[in-house]
Amino acid sequence: MGLMDKHGLLERNSLLLTVGILIVVSIGGIIQMAPLMYMDNTIEKVDGMRPYTPLELLGRDIYVREGCYVCHSQMIRPLRDEVERYGHYSLAAESMYDHPFQWGSKRTGPDLARVGGKYSAEWQVDHLKDPRSLVPESVMPPYAFLARKSLDIRQVEDRLRTERIVGVPYTDGMIENAKGHLLAQADPNERGYDYVDDLVAEYGEAAGRENSFEMRDFDGDPQRITEMDALVAYLQMTGTLVDFSTYEAEDLGNRR
Repeated sequence: MGLMDKHGLLERNSLLLTVGILIVVSIGGIIQMAPLMYMDNTIEKVDGMRPYTPLELLGRDIYVREGCYVCHSQMIRPLRDEVERYGHYSLAAESMYDHPFQWGSKRTGPDLARVGGKYSAEWQVDHLKDPRSLVPESVMPPYAFLARKSLDIRQVEDRLRTERIVGVPYTDGMIENAKGHLLAQADPNERGYDYVDDLVAEYGEAAGRENSFEMRDFDGDPQRITEMDALVAYLQMTGTLVDFSTYEAEDLGNRR
């Protein structure tokens, strides 16, 4: 009986078959994981990436709370039809500060990895309030209540501290001035005026992109800061941090 015929022994003995499977899977797993143990970082560094501003971070929390990821993924795959429809494929670095990431598993609506700047803030507000007024075939529920609900900023400093525990590089200054930075982004001409320059220095100039976030009233109601302000601020920055013309040039240069 040849060596190739001895598999019958495994097929007749479930315990031996189980042990054999475990050995094969373990070898494959070691081959995949061992190289990662010798790497300091598996994520390629990309210019422009920065932590979320306090307003964007709270807006992202609302995005997660409302389950937006259930219908909208944030991961453009490197396939021609995806790139032509949504833009440059997603980079690992774009999710480096996401806890949890929002890649998603299905798309009832479009992918939102590049939605930032694609529409105006006014369009985003109108769409969230009444999706079918702008997209008649939409099955998205309305989120008009976000414009009526004031944003709770009482624990924003603790929110940044929590992110720092899991590796997001928020500095002591970012945490200490979190409320001021939030006000500067949502109400730069009034309550947050004194923090505008510091907001730009911490989240703009430090990342090399002064225009990587908007400073304005997002929901059309300057009298208060609402959950709508925060969610739209988050949506408007999504996919805008990386300068893909620079990234592509460097990538092509490395391949030559």
